[in-house]
Amino acid sequence: MALAGTKTKAIAALGALALILAVGAYAGGYIGLPFGPIPKVAIAATDTGPPSAEAANRASDGGHSADSLELTEKQRETVRVEAVTERAFPVEKQSVGSIDFNEDLTLQVFTPYQGRIIRLFAEVGDDVKKGQTLFTVDSPDLLQAESTLIAAAGVLELTTRSLARLKELYQSRAVSQKDLDQAVSDQQTAEGNLRAARDAVRLFGKVDPDIDAIVARRVADPTLIVPSPIDGRITARNAAPGLFVQPGSAPAPYSVANVSTMWMLANVAESDSPALHVGQEVTVNVAAFPDKVFEGKISTVGSIVDPNTRRVLVRSEVADPRHELRSGMFANFVIRTGDPMRSPGVPLDGVVREGDGTMTVWVTTDRRRFTKRTVRIGLERDGYRQILEGLRLGELIATDGAIFLSNMLATARPQ
Repeated sequence: MALAGTKTKAIAALGALALILAVGAYAGGYIGLPFGPIPKVAIAATDTGPPSAEAANRASDGGHSADSLELTEKQRETVRVEAVTERAFPVEKQSVGSIDFNEDLTLQVFTPYQGRIIRLFAEVGDDVKKGQTLFTVDSPDLLQAESTLIAAAGVLELTTRSLARLKELYQSRAVSQKDLDQAVSDQQTAEGNLRAARDAVRLFGKVDPDIDAIVARRVADPTLIVPSPIDGRITARNAAPGLFVQPGSAPAPYSVANVSTMWMLANVAESDSPALHVGQEVTVNVAAFPDKVFEGKISTVGSIVDPNTRRVLVRSEVADPRHELRSGMFANFVIRTGDPMRSPGVPLDGVVREGDGTMTVWVTTDRRRFTKRTVRIGLERDGYRQILEGLRLGELIATDGAIFLSNMLATARPQ
């Protein structure tokens, strides 16, 4: 019985010693034992769920959160640290569209009188000046007008000589006053008919030197010259030699557009349309000139929403003095809808998109320990991202190498 009691007491003493050692290991780190240290147990490591927002945004002022990393000297060489600065972010709306000719400056060139085309002097894509010949027409109307001009000039010449002769005869009393007055009337009528004939020929585009040449040579030229009414570019040609053309008969032989100003047609989202107004500035980029920005202004905001795409047509006028834009070019439009906003901004490489869609940055105070922090982003401009919430001006963040830190943290976490 004594031996059994002794064994019971020994077993109880060993159990008490084990309990004391376990409590000491948890509370104080470890207690030296012959078989080595007992490691401290981190209860937080057993939590495999996602970190709370409070833990994710814990300030990196010495507190060690589960989203913190301490880098070695070699690892720090791969990470660039910059201070958060204030930058201007313009308030803009973006859309896509296409380039088109300015229809307000596009003219269809018709012949003023009917006839058959004799010759063509311009091709599609040619740049022409105002008054430059586009095509010529064999016009019977012009032939008739010039014939009338030649006849009127002949009658005037005849009546002028007759009047001069009658004046000499009247002085010698060889003719009566009545005959002289009739001659004066005939000469004045011939002068009026000649002026009317010259004006009729002038309607065909003939100038005074041309008219004088017709009268002098007594030869009618039925060739009607059709010039360009404006400076511009030939955008369409439906003419061919021998084709019979009439005034206003579609299609027009030529179309000429002033390409110093082009239209930009964009289809913007219905939700963005209230922010758009006539006169707002726009910038345009096209693939043909990736490093060039074309400036313009909104000229029309459509009053109808497309029922299929739920978009609104917005038309802008853009200056193109070097005639570089082409109708049909695909373009990206940026429309300025307000004054620029000044906000904290960080380089694009400093913001990391996590797997759950949140945006994070890595904040540091000593350039050794980095803490991940969730932020809310806004606009993007010139390689910088606007930060709406989560950062203050002057804080230090990792820029180049931020994605490296996120990958390190993901690897270090227990799976």
